[in-house]
Amino acid sequence: MGRFENRVVLVTGAASGIGRAVAERLAAEGARLCALDVQEEALSSLGADLRPAEVETRRCDVSDEAEVEASVAACVARFGRLDALVNVAAILRADLLHELRTEDWNRVIAINLSGTFFTCRAALPHLLESRGNIVNVSSTAAVHGQPYAGAYAASKGGVLALTKSIAIDYGKLGVRANAVLPCDIATPIFGQFQMPEGGDWKLVKRVMAPKGSGSPADVAGVVAMLASDDGAHVTGAEVRVDGGCFA
Repeated sequence: MGRFENRVVLVTGAASGIGRAVAERLAAEGARLCALDVQEEALSSLGADLRPAEVETRRCDVSDEAEVEASVAACVARFGRLDALVNVAAILRADLLHELRTEDWNRVIAINLSGTFFTCRAALPHLLESRGNIVNVSSTAAVHGQPYAGAYAASKGGVLALTKSIAIDYGKLGVRANAVLPCDIATPIFGQFQMPEGGDWKLVKRVMAPKGSGSPADVAGVVAMLASDDGAHVTGAEVRVDGGCFA
């Protein structure tokens, strides 16, 4: 019997990268999934690939609180409950901070941090009923910074702080919250990284794992542990999945 048999999990950013790996891992362990993303074609492909698992796919821009609330409501309407929330949806920009436009800063914060807040807020009433849990994907950038990614690092620092606050506020009510901090994972978001003019690759290399990049599946395995009963006594934790980037 899989660790997620008879459990319902909502995953944001599920169409690619770490989100897709998480969706695939949890479905393989028996979860009924609500998969959210803005990439409709890739989301449709995910739904097809995961058959015969029970999967509800839905286009959702997590920076839009109305879309988030409607998506969480649709998930609960479909499956009758919600046992875990995994927030993966995020974007990354590479900029020298003094050249970063306000609208680009706001967009990163809106998706990475506000989007995480919106989904947690919408999911918590249902997680209180199921005594479920939240796993938020932050980043080692939250604690070590990241070259040319001030907005991203700030947003992921906010995600980490938010996660710890949820763990404190809701722990006695039976809801756990943990953060996973990846670094140097081979995903589309990092494959699109473009060095800003005047940047120094030596700084970028400091956030690369000595043994080489990890895979989204490496992160998904840790998420699955935290979201399952194997993580029943873990809350408020920040778990690095970084291949020794800062060892």
